[in-house]
Amino acid sequence: MLHVEKHYHGSMQATERLTLPFDLRQKSRLRCHLDSGEEVGLLLERGTVLRGGDLLQADDGRIIAVIAAPELLSVVASADALQLARAAYHLGNRHVALQIRAAALSFLHDHVLDDMLRGLGLAVRVETLPFEPEGGAYGRHEHAPHNAHVHSHAHDHADDHANDHEHAHGHHHHH
Repeated sequence: MLHVEKHYHGSMQATERLTLPFDLRQKSRLRCHLDSGEEVGLLLERGTVLRGGDLLQADDGRIIAVIAAPELLSVVASADALQLARAAYHLGNRHVALQIRAAALSFLHDHVLDDMLRGLGLAVRVETLPFEPEGGAYGRHEHAPHNAHVHSHAHDHADDHANDHEHAHGHHHHH
């Protein structure tokens, strides 16, 4: 099995491709297959999120291009920035991973969330596209400084996030 433990930032071209959906691109430890079918073990730094276009270097020196797999997404487009901001607020309140573009929001397809957005007066369409959601303001990214403040919190909701749960997240930092 081919082993991959690091990103590649040099000038060599990729000779292999690794196509993964977003949920697998968030795993730093993963056994998967290159597009060629060869088995590969990812052993990346914890917290690594792979993005489409990232390059990895295998233990044998090969360069692997990461491809964001097309996924079933719900897409909300509107020229009304206030309507989109309201949609983003409600989706964020449900901790939905969200891809934000100039006049559109995308998230992994969920008919309950689609219905909520339609109730807000927005049109929702379902498309199969690569998914590259926001990384979060406090998360560490390959493009962020390695000393960036890492901040996360989790909530266990068994209700598929279909409820209206208004709550605040107070955080106190002592430096």
